[in-house]
This record gives sequence, structure tokens and C-alpha cells, in this order.
Amino acid sequence: MKKVSVIVPVYNVQDYIEKCLDSLVYQTLEDIEIIVVNDGSTDESKIVVQKYINKYPEKIIYVEKENGGLSDARNYGMKYATGEYIAFVDSDDYVEKDMYEKMYEKAKKEDSDMVECNFYWEYPKKLKLDKGIKYEVKQDMLVKVRVVAWNKLIKRSILNETKIEFPKGLRYEDVEFTYKLIPYINKVSFVTEPMVHYIQRQNSISNIQNSRNGEIFNVLDNVIKYYEENKLYEEYKMELEYIYTRYLLCSSFLRIVKIKDKKVRKQLLNETWNNLNSRFPNWKNNKILKKGKSKKDRYIKSVNKITFKIYGKLFRIKKQ
Repeated sequence: MKKVSVIVPVYNVQDYIEKCLDSLVYQTLEDIEIIVVNDGSTDESKIVVQKYINKYPEKIIYVEKENGGLSDARNYGMKYATGEYIAFVDSDDYVEKDMYEKMYEKAKKEDSDMVECNFYWEYPKKLKLDKGIKYEVKQDMLVKVRVVAWNKLIKRSILNETKIEFPKGLRYEDVEFTYKLIPYINKVSFVTEPMVHYIQRQNSISNIQNSRNGEIFNVLDNVIKYYEENKLYEEYKMELEYIYTRYLLCSSFLRIVKIKDKKVRKQLLNETWNNLNSRFPNWKNNKILKKGKSKKDRYIKSVNKITFKIYGKLFRIKKQ
């Protein structure tokens, strides 16, 4: 058994994959396997990867599949993982060379189910540090966790036992995966150093706003359904109501107002308001929200049917 399995989905990233793989093959943690999943690339990604396979055959496991998207590629890669812990890296990002040594040592020292690290948002001319907030209990984790898969080390046995996977064919795959996983994470540790460079590209999927932004409704509904079916809903109802409200009125809302197609934008804004108030009609009375003092919480508290429309226009003008 390897100590860590790193899963790297690859799709048409010939210009970025070298930097990503360089940061992985030179990891200070030697007992590591790098599972490269070619998700039906049509560019020269395979040719670039082949050079690394030839040079590091003991470290790289290479598999190919028909194109199915990021989630499908990650799920496919997990089938080949033998590591005690699993990690995910997007092929246009890169990591610090001691990332997995530090995270694995932390996991073993504290007997952790999951280890999380800080990271950089890397823009063409600047770095922005993303510093997480530590949490002790699962309820706090639901509220405070950063829902990205690539800054975490996760015990593989938990993924095998729960059968939790990324939702195929949907955006916001990390949201669904992370929130489904949290009830089974009993011990979380933190590495405070920023270990991941999250590369910001204008043409990346996360920066393209269109009708697919509405898939956040599917993802959040999938999470709630999962909690209901596994008899977890009542235990975490307040936290689920809060994150549902926060997503729809904050990050998702800000993406939707950027959509250029007026008809699509209006439709998704209407769905946002209707879905929130039909799913959680008393969201205004959520205890976490009422106690919250952050700028984001103060903004959410100010939202009503009238201000929702006003903010939609104001934020759109601001983003132009």
C-alpha cells in the first residue's frame, strides 16, 4: 500500500500539465502514486504525459477513458488508488514539493481522517492567500469548510466504505462531494502553510457564466436528499439551511448576475429566490445567520423580495 494516491484528471491541458506533473514527481514524500486519468483529450496532453511515464514508471499510473468530465475522471481514478490517503490535483494547478510529506505526517501524528491546507489563488501578476478557519465539530465543518477537493488529504478507507463520489455531469462537483463526506470525518487536521497554487484562467469553466450556473440547485438538492436518505438531516438541518441560503444569495447569486443572456439571467434569479423560499421558507430565522456578524451575514440579513431584485441590478452594474 502506498502512503498517498494523487489523482490528476487530464483534458486538453498540454500547456499546463508539465508544471503540474513536475510538482508531483519531485514530491519529498517518496511512497506516492500519481494516477493520471486522460479524460478523452484531443490535444497533445498524452504525448506530454508519456514523457513522464517513461521517466517515472514507478510513480505514475496512466489510464485513459472517454470524455466524461472532471467528476467522472476523478471517480475513475479512485478505482486505481491503493494509497492509505487520497488526494486530488487539477491538471492546470501545481503544488509545493513538500505538500504530501507534511500533510501525511500530520495525518499520521494526529490520526486524522482528513488533512486540509491553505492555498494560493494565483493570478497572472499576483498571489492571494486563502487561509482557512479551523473547526472542531462536524456542524462547524459544514459552515466553515472550503469546498474544494484539491487542498485535502482524505483517508481512502472512508471513501471506500461510504462509496461517496463526485456527481457526474454537474458543475460545483466539489460542493456535493465535500458536504456528503463531512458526516463521516471524525478528525480533521490542518497544515497552515499554503501548499496549492490554484491557477486563475479567464477561459476556465469556473469563470464562464451561463445557464449551467443553475446546476447549483441540483447539487444542493442532491446533498439534502443524501442527508435525508441516510437519516442525517435532522442532526444537521440548521447548518444545511444556512449553507443553502448562503450559496444561493452569495456565490451563486454573484455568478448568475454576470450572465450576459438577459433571459437566462432573469430565469435563474427567479429560480434562486423561489427555490430558497420553497425549500427553506423560514431561512431568515436561521440561528447561525441571526448570530452571524460577518459582512456576508449582514448582507444576507438585508435580503428580502425587494432588495433581492435591487441587488441583482446593482451587482451586475458593479461587475461590468
